[in-house]
Amino acid sequence: MAALIAAGLVLALSVALAPFSPAAAAPPGLRAAAPGDVDDEGGTPALRAQLEAASKGYLDAKAALDRSVKRQKQLADQLSSTEEQLGERSAKVAEIAAQAYRSGRLGAASALLNSGSPAGFMDRAAALDAVAANEDRAVRELQATRNEIRKTKQALDVEVKEQRKQVAVMAKRKEQAERALTVANERAEAAERASAANRAPTSNSARSSATAKPAPRNSNGSWPAESCSVNDPTPANGCITPRTLHALQQAKAAGFTRYVSCYRSGGSGEHPKGRACDFAAQKNGFGGAATGGDRTYGNNLAAYFVNNADRLAVLYVIWYKQIWLPSSGWKSYSGARGDPSSDHTNHVHLSVY
Repeated sequence: MAALIAAGLVLALSVALAPFSPAAAAPPGLRAAAPGDVDDEGGTPALRAQLEAASKGYLDAKAALDRSVKRQKQLADQLSSTEEQLGERSAKVAEIAAQAYRSGRLGAASALLNSGSPAGFMDRAAALDAVAANEDRAVRELQATRNEIRKTKQALDVEVKEQRKQVAVMAKRKEQAERALTVANERAEAAERASAANRAPTSNSARSSATAKPAPRNSNGSWPAESCSVNDPTPANGCITPRTLHALQQAKAAGFTRYVSCYRSGGSGEHPKGRACDFAAQKNGFGGAATGGDRTYGNNLAAYFVNNADRLAVLYVIWYKQIWLPSSGWKSYSGARGDPSSDHTNHVHLSVY
């Protein structure tokens, strides 16, 4: 218990004392994510809940699929090795059968009858017993190898079925997310829909070659459940999950050191759960719509999160009236109020599992 408490203190101190430059207070004239404005993420609470459920379900299914593919490879390697053993043992049993055919049924009896003494008789009997035991063992090993191959093939069939199941789940979650976005976008006014000029660039048109350090996973490859349990180092002054902190620190290490705000006490979405952060495109806070170098900074930051989505457990990224989902890539994200915050034209929003 003492060791556990000590470890907790070390973790708390490391979080509290770790320098984090994006947490600098926003200067006058720039706002820090308007904590009183509890629904400035655009869309609706229902839409964000659907996107969260769809993306989490997609990531869970993807982790299960990855586990199954890994298991399938292990089984395939095992099957290949066992089939080699089958060939060797089949040849051994065939040789035993051929030898028995050549010696005939009276071979063993003749060997005993031709012994010159009782001691010789016993020696030859013992030798014949050893030969018989060896032959019996060879036959049993052959049968065991055949049984192992049969079981391995059955296990492979199970993994194939599991993969089909998870692929179907992923497709369903993808459809769920896209359907929710389609409904939301159809309800938005045409003027609020993202135009081609405002379309968020993919990693092909934005510079983001940095590779994030992977966030910790469970031994089976899934993402562990986490609570809002560590201090938020940004001016939001609340709590975030360890995985959110990891993404925050990795973005900083990659050179994205502008103003950030994470926790929010009210509203829907991931901010109150400590699973989301808003990364300002401007150097010192959330101002108007990003242009020029600020727009490029946001493009590169969004591309960084997309390129490292599997390492950072990204649920979705929102930037410049577009949302990136692990199942669907970039999609239009309409239904905002036309201001830079809800349109996400002044900050990149990150939500993690």
